[in-house]
Amino acid sequence: MGIIETTMNKLISKLRTTFLIAYSVEVLICIGFLVFWLNDVFNLKGNPDFRLYFAITLGVFLIFDALLFWFGVLAISKKRHENDQEAASLIGEEIQSAYNFAHIGLVVIDNDGIVIWANGAFKELQIDIIDTDIYEFAPSLKELVTSPSGKKIEIEVKQRKYEATYLSQPRMFVFNDITDYDKVVNYSREQATVLGIIMIDNYNEVANEGDDLDDTVMKVRSLIGEYCRNYGVILRRIKNDTYFMVCNYASLARMEKDKFSLLEDIRNSNEKGETPLTLSIGIAHNFPDITKLSEMAGDAMDVALSRGGDQVVVSHYGQELAFFGGKSVALENSSKVKVRSMSDSVATIIRGASNVFIMGHNDLDMDALGAALGMMSICEWLKVPSKIVYAPKKAEKKTRLAFQSAFSRDTYERLTISPEDSANQIKETTLLILVDNSVPEMAMAPRLIDLASKTMIIDHHRRGESFPEKPVLSYIDPSASSATELIAEMIKYSNANPRIDVKPAYATIMLSGIFMDTTFFKSKSVGMRTFEAASILKGYGADNAVADDYLKDEYEEYSLINKIIATMKTPYYGIVYCVSDDDEVIERTTVSKVANTVLQLKGVNACFVVGRTEDNTVRISGRSDGTVNVQLICEHLGGGGHFASAATAIPDSSTEKVVKMLLGTLDQYLDSARTNN
Repeated sequence: MGIIETTMNKLISKLRTTFLIAYSVEVLICIGFLVFWLNDVFNLKGNPDFRLYFAITLGVFLIFDALLFWFGVLAISKKRHENDQEAASLIGEEIQSAYNFAHIGLVVIDNDGIVIWANGAFKELQIDIIDTDIYEFAPSLKELVTSPSGKKIEIEVKQRKYEATYLSQPRMFVFNDITDYDKVVNYSREQATVLGIIMIDNYNEVANEGDDLDDTVMKVRSLIGEYCRNYGVILRRIKNDTYFMVCNYASLARMEKDKFSLLEDIRNSNEKGETPLTLSIGIAHNFPDITKLSEMAGDAMDVALSRGGDQVVVSHYGQELAFFGGKSVALENSSKVKVRSMSDSVATIIRGASNVFIMGHNDLDMDALGAALGMMSICEWLKVPSKIVYAPKKAEKKTRLAFQSAFSRDTYERLTISPEDSANQIKETTLLILVDNSVPEMAMAPRLIDLASKTMIIDHHRRGESFPEKPVLSYIDPSASSATELIAEMIKYSNANPRIDVKPAYATIMLSGIFMDTTFFKSKSVGMRTFEAASILKGYGADNAVADDYLKDEYEEYSLINKIIATMKTPYYGIVYCVSDDDEVIERTTVSKVANTVLQLKGVNACFVVGRTEDNTVRISGRSDGTVNVQLICEHLGGGGHFASAATAIPDSSTEKVVKMLLGTLDQYLDSARTNN
């Protein structure tokens, strides 16, 4: 290709020189004529034939220029033909013919990016790029020259799509026409199979309400059927409250663009009902095996239900789950049948274990500790050895002090085991129970989850994308106010005979956990179950005065809370945020307390508090009165939690940067996070 470049450059250089000389001579002659005429040399002004001679001269110049241009075009065409023959000899005629047949463009450039040779691919599109700057023709090609060999980019030329690569040795671009291939790929993707499950939430509760069931359910079923018909979805009812759906990806893309307005339609259709019906939908796509898709759809449905329902979870194979909806607070489940069944299942699994490790989340709080002690009570009743995985440095200050003051040193050591020792002592028959947390990365000892062969989860936070692989049992109820509440119910409604015993010291810490998570029963998540759980714990000897004392603030913390509240700003109506000093490390509980305190002010629908809780970590704590899904906001910032109580931790950042991230997220997602309440 170097010969082609050299000969073409020489020819173009000669032609430029020739044209420049010819045009210069013509200009000089014309200027001479003009000077002679202005100065009346040879009495030109009086000569009537001068104008005729001047016109003839210009005509001769025009004819000469046309002939010169024609000669140049012929010379370039001839040289291009010679270059084609040269390229054919270098590339091979058969290969070049194959390139032309396959609409593969070949373009050679010089050091300045000027095109010096091209095959006939672009000529068929009536595009002549010879002697033009290739980077003006397609600016994105410049990155191919500076990028590693083998990189490909896509460009579009006259409604044709090309995949471009660059060969540095001959300075040649190769353009592979992928227009038809792209159309086939797009068509195949649009027609790819999508499977899903649609479930009517709260169906059993409504079914017990009597005569209005038929009208309410029929209206919901009618809306589901109409929506699916409009979007080309095949629907089959497999249970009274469950449908199986099949469609193609094109239909799914339309529904995603529509943000699954069916959820809103269902909510609006029964706003006046005491137990409104909502939908949970799990969808799976982008995998060729129908069996696998069905399994993915079932898993997506499990995630939707564990997050409180009223939402769509789309599982795209190989990518993170996508969530739509989630605008309704999870309704309180008043059925004790499920609690009794879950309690029996928990007992059965614990009986089958040789020993049990119980683990909460990092920055252990009173609810996680109370839930762990509740599970330990069940293990003690079943006479299965159990330990709480505990590291004092990974517990909140109030939790650490309460744990130490509630038990003697011998009891404290009997109840706990360090993360390091638990990792060394875990066996194939060991059961690991996660309480108040279902995110492996947030556990007190994440490595333990990888080592455990059997994992059980008891949590009240909405399930996120990250989740332990194949737990033996997962009891996630977002309608509960706390994990302690769930375990208190299991203890009360189990079929144990005699009843499960809970030590008063355990019950007091469990009650303190409920106090903390409900802000002393002021939280939106508080229901009849919460008061019933507190009553259960009182029956076991819980001391509410001591439980309250565990949560009391010191003067310094009280002063700090007021200082942070003083920074409150209102970016949107009803939405406020507060920020602590970036150079001040504060307790995680302090951030939560500021949010809880601000939420008690009139007119505040949601509050976000930003504070540095570790040297390299800034935390956001979000609270809501139930009209804003703070979990959705925190999820987009990398966290999660509960509908009205969520948080996220952002490493290696400043409070100022985190505030900007928070405001940007609110700009984008606040409207979708607001409920219709």
